[in-house]
Amino acid sequence: MYCARTYKARRVFFSLVVFLGLCSREFALGAHADEAGANAFELRVMSFNIRYGSAGDGESSWPNRKEMVFDVIRRQSSDVVGLQEALRFQIDEIRKALPVYGEIGVAREDGRTDGEYSAILFRADRFGVGEAGTFWLSDTPYVVGSSHWGNACVRICTWARLIENDSGKAFYIFNTHLDHVSQQSREKSAVLLARRIASRNHKDPFMVTGDFNAGENNPVVTYLTGKNATETPVLLVDTFRVIHPDVKDVRTSHSFRGGRRGSKIDYVLAQPSAQVLAAEILYDNIDGRYPSDHYPVTARLRLPISKSR
Repeated sequence: MYCARTYKARRVFFSLVVFLGLCSREFALGAHADEAGANAFELRVMSFNIRYGSAGDGESSWPNRKEMVFDVIRRQSSDVVGLQEALRFQIDEIRKALPVYGEIGVAREDGRTDGEYSAILFRADRFGVGEAGTFWLSDTPYVVGSSHWGNACVRICTWARLIENDSGKAFYIFNTHLDHVSQQSREKSAVLLARRIASRNHKDPFMVTGDFNAGENNPVVTYLTGKNATETPVLLVDTFRVIHPDVKDVRTSHSFRGGRRGSKIDYVLAQPSAQVLAAEILYDNIDGRYPSDHYPVTARLRLPISKSR
């Protein structure tokens, strides 16, 4: 009887020790998670080439598909959306349908309203604008309408530093559309983009959205992701590949025909310290009719924020 009691007492004592140890561990993990959460915040990001609305696309013309564009953006409820090929009237209609979004950007031809935008939409109920601007992808990036490097079109990058209203936490987003003809232009544009990110005024986290007109093995993408011989001043990761490293059918430009076999040329890129929680190519359509000739791409990120902020 004595031995049984002793054994039972020891079991109770051991169980108590294990329980207290687990509680201590959970408390420590919880405290660590709370600390990490206090120094990071989550964002939903989308890159979406919406196809310029004046194109003669027949059944796929803008009036016949704009409600689908609104619905895609509405359903994703992204915090920031990088648009490409957006004309002034398209942005106006998107914002009328989705008034929660503020807008940053200018048109590429005159720096005002003439031509395509690489506009940034942001949730104005969550963020304010700390800084913003547009530069031209050329030898003279601050000369409006400038174009070099064999561009088929004038090309721009619009950027912003957005500050969360409640916390004061901030991040940068750069949104661009690289040339569809000139590889030289694409490569020089990538170098200019990386240098501009590296020279930002605050060392907040950053991301890039865009239609690069370049597949994943193109020197443009391998340069930005640190996979070629030319060193980049900032390193980025393709958020889609963080989550889906082995998916082969990743086409994003489909000429309103759909399909998945082919190259991914649309990206949400982030710095390696960002935690990628989700990333997708969106195949939304109604009976084979698509919102655009590009699939939007999305990511959900947890961005690290410096403790000093």
